[in-house]
Amino acid sequence: MFDPIKKLKEHLRFASVSTDSQFKEGMAGSQKFLAGLFSEMGLSVEVVDTDMHPIVLAKREGDLNWPHILIYGHYDVQPADPIELWNSDPFEPVERDGRIYARGAADNKGPQMAHIAAVAELLEENPNLPLRISFLFEGEEEIGSPSLLPFLESRKGELSQADLVLLSDTLSPSADQLVVTVGLRGIVVMDVEFTGPNSDLHSGLHGGAVYNPVQALCEVCASLHDSDNRVTVPGFYDGVTEVEEWEREELAQLGSDEEDYRQFVGVKALHSLSGYTAQESVRYLPTLEFNGIGGGYQGGGSKTIVPSKAMTKISCRLVGNQDPKKVGDLVRQAILDRTPEGIVAKIDMGHQGAPYLVVPPGKPNSPDNAPVLLTKAFEAAKVAISEEFPNSALFLREGGSIPIIADIKTTLGLDSVMIGLFLPEDNLHAPNESMNIDVLKKGIRVSKSILRSLAG
Repeated sequence: MFDPIKKLKEHLRFASVSTDSQFKEGMAGSQKFLAGLFSEMGLSVEVVDTDMHPIVLAKREGDLNWPHILIYGHYDVQPADPIELWNSDPFEPVERDGRIYARGAADNKGPQMAHIAAVAELLEENPNLPLRISFLFEGEEEIGSPSLLPFLESRKGELSQADLVLLSDTLSPSADQLVVTVGLRGIVVMDVEFTGPNSDLHSGLHGGAVYNPVQALCEVCASLHDSDNRVTVPGFYDGVTEVEEWEREELAQLGSDEEDYRQFVGVKALHSLSGYTAQESVRYLPTLEFNGIGGGYQGGGSKTIVPSKAMTKISCRLVGNQDPKKVGDLVRQAILDRTPEGIVAKIDMGHQGAPYLVVPPGKPNSPDNAPVLLTKAFEAAKVAISEEFPNSALFLREGGSIPIIADIKTTLGLDSVMIGLFLPEDNLHAPNESMNIDVLKKGIRVSKSILRSLAG
């Protein structure tokens, strides 16, 4: 009998942090755990080496006339820092108040376990289930999936034979209200470094004679938005599409209150683009955010210097038909154009991914030629969620990014059905990350119902 909670806890004990080489043992352990788990389920398993972290591809073969579902997930997690803010060891799962606490519990080891358990239980109940299933789990999602696109391209002939992608790496607003995510924002990131003098200078002897790079960087950063929070980079909004009326109607059913949201994020006031609510802003609009900034002395007391360098990290979230490369080039050029004389700017471009949007069947502007299995999957998800949760499913875009989903669409021609199984209080990427056990169990039943319907 498959025990999803036991298996999840076992998986969470592997410190599979992809961005830090000191966790290579945890990465290898997580990959081997998945390969072993899929083998126990009777699936054929292939571990595909990449330049960084292996891809686990597990298959349940069958009659070529059977529907073929591709289930995506990732086994890498964010760093646990700052460790001191955790109430327990981040890599020793603890069950408390109906939750499992550990790094990766919600992103993504818990939600992906819903689909693993669903398949395991279905095959235990019916070994002859007329459904082909492929699990595609990568180890680089948290660092931009650099190895996955080349893998998709190299295996296009094989993987494009699937009918659709099923995954759970998206957000739902509460344990009573699940969202089927129909859109994801794209992303482009960059590191910016400003250099002034060739070394730190005494501020008394040299201050006022040279351009302080911290001052210069702050001025340039401030110039990238106007007072309405609109990005001032020329051409930045090219490709942004209008929000459909049905999307506004779905969002209205969410019943989100601006004051509740303000209190949840813990700010004195919200700062949305003029004319848009906070919930509309995080789903339908592009952004330019400063993810970190630094320069000069950071210790206690004072050190009176003109620092040699200053830096910031920038990420842009994209929507509609925005091209991540074009947007990245525009932002990069705007920074270079606004860098004052006396300062040398160095800009390193990081990972990027395109936005993704699928119109659910039955909605205005949905394609007339939508694949039958995709239509059936969306309908099955709506029914299954309504049976397990107090409220009917909502079909909404999400503000986050999973760049590989757009790559799967472009490369393989497959659309994705994304069932949101983590919640705002799950603390993704933060201390004390957790997974709601009840949501996980219901998620297993939802996944089983969808797969059973597709096999029917």
